Amino acid sequence: MEAYLDNAATTRCADEVVDIVVKAMQSDYGNPSSKHMKGVEAENYIKEATKIIAKTLKCQEKEILYTSGGTESNNMAIIGAAIANKRSGNHVIVSSVEHSSVKEPFRYLEELGYRVTYLPVDEKGVVSLEALKEALDNETILVSVMYVNNEIGTVQPIEEIGKIVKEFNQSVVYHVDAIQGYGKFKINPKKLNIDLMSVSGHKIHGPKGSGFLYIKDKTKIKPLILGGGQQKAMRSGTENVPGIAGLAKAAELIYNSDFESKIEKMYGLRETFVAKLKELGGVTINGYEGREAAPHVVSASFEGVRSEVLLHALEDKGVYVSSGSACSSNKPGLSSTLVAIGLDNSLLDSVIRFSFCFNTTVEELDYAVDVLRELLPVLRKFTRH
Repeated sequence: MEAYLDNAATTRCADEVVDIVVKAMQSDYGNPSSKHMKGVEAENYIKEATKIIAKTLKCQEKEILYTSGGTESNNMAIIGAAIANKRSGNHVIVSSVEHSSVKEPFRYLEELGYRVTYLPVDEKGVVSLEALKEALDNETILVSVMYVNNEIGTVQPIEEIGKIVKEFNQSVVYHVDAIQGYGKFKINPKKLNIDLMSVSGHKIHGPKGSGFLYIKDKTKIKPLILGGGQQKAMRSGTENVPGIAGLAKAAELIYNSDFESKIEKMYGLRETFVAKLKELGGVTINGYEGREAAPHVVSASFEGVRSEVLLHALEDKGVYVSSGSACSSNKPGLSSTLVAIGLDNSLLDSVIRFSFCFNTTVEELDYAVDVLRELLPVLRKFTRH
């Protein structure tokens, strides 16, 4: 049996997504900037996709900008907003538990001379609202906080953060990395005071290399990719029509088909799985155990076992998981998220992330627990020797 429990890293493309991607690649393959009918057909894919995605966010169609995925969306939001608002100040704020595609742009801004404040979090990974209030000053131009932590599944108080930021100064740009939140929550950026929001296609059963950045109308942001002026000169380059079409189809499938029941199912799976993991003994759940967390991520530390060893032992049994963020799991060094929440040093190198999707089954999770029950005593005995 196989159990794919690494959906926070990437998801299997939905069959309907594959169908529309293939059609856009093989039948309706025109350049959307071309004036002939093939170009018009391709452009129509983009127009229809934008209608679908804007509907999921209750936003204007002109507020959607297509990108190559989450990393580009985050880079454009952070660097583009910082450069565009430089005259208003040089202070930017970010949480201490962000994905590397957010952390690295902020480090880049530091190199450019911007002053960066990193907000602390509590033991569950929740950003300190008091620290945010204290950090805001007359030079602040940008605040960036992720919707759902990709490593431990903590959901940030996005609405409260937006309220604090905008009550302090309406012109401060509020960016949210929603790459692990879109498709798991109904998100209304306007209601949450979000100015910029990043989304990736392959986290929601869409194609890799697809994504978008929500840009609230009139938000000051500079383009990073210059050229032929596509997408109103905000991101030049021929649009990835198959990727855009597939991304929209994935969004439509998630939000238009029993969304609440699918999320409820995932929460049920998560709660049962967490309970069974704890029964194994020597297991610590990182972040929230209950419904305060996102429905699809469980981070667990297995006392006395190195995460890399356990990951490959599980792989040998057909159970696929991650030892942290898949985007950085091949790089040495401790997770800044796990350090920030104060995880005991003895557990920092013993963390496995399990992540689900709508199609995850009870049988997969039960199999994973059975394999862990078999492996852990052996691996712990080996570690002790």
